[in-house]
Amino acid sequence: MQKTTLLYTGKAKSVYETADPDRLILVFRDDTSAFDGKKVEQLARKGRVNNRFNAFIMQKLAEAGIPTHFEQLLTPDEVVVKRLKMIPVECVVRNFAAGSLCRRLGIDEGRALTPPTFELFYKDDALGDPMVNESLSVTLGWATEAQLAEMKQLTYRVNDILKGLFDQGGMMLVDFKLEFGLFGDQVVLGDEFSPDGCRLWDKETRKKLDKDRFRQGLGGVVEAYEEVSQRLGVDLSGI
Repeated sequence: MQKTTLLYTGKAKSVYETADPDRLILVFRDDTSAFDGKKVEQLARKGRVNNRFNAFIMQKLAEAGIPTHFEQLLTPDEVVVKRLKMIPVECVVRNFAAGSLCRRLGIDEGRALTPPTFELFYKDDALGDPMVNESLSVTLGWATEAQLAEMKQLTYRVNDILKGLFDQGGMMLVDFKLEFGLFGDQVVLGDEFSPDGCRLWDKETRKKLDKDRFRQGLGGVVEAYEEVSQRLGVDLSGI
């Protein structure tokens, strides 16, 4: 399968059409950004590590019955996916307090959240991806009540699956975001799952193994992503 027209360029991925109207090719780039694009760098190998990591996670989720857009790895930095009509609302689950939740509510970082919280954010870079609720999402036509309920149910299932997976690798799944779209009438997990879109800490030391290393200037970003991959048994050979 070959790329044809460039459809969209995001912060860390480019999306291309193919000869198949129902399939797209995602290209994982080395670009890394934070703070709504105010901090941007290129980190060698990052795109390839995230592509391989995402493929591993998507396959694990599919094996557990989660519908995903993932089809197959194409090259070290390319993947074939189903073409979805994306729903412009991100789903966020938090198992431990971190990031914006601590800033908004004055909660100490690392506080266990029981049960885990579920939040929705409107996907709009210009607005800074503001928090929204189900009512607004339905009223403004972003999703139906049934679609939102399915997204929430799938997000909690993903959380259950991945908490166990990361725990086996000696890591805490602190929080993560998911994006969904429609393939026909089916709600399907889209975008990616990588350390760019979740927080992962070492269980014993609470060492940060995710994009917060970039946000906070801790260094060793790609090395941390590789460590996470190796703990899970992701094959990084050839990248």
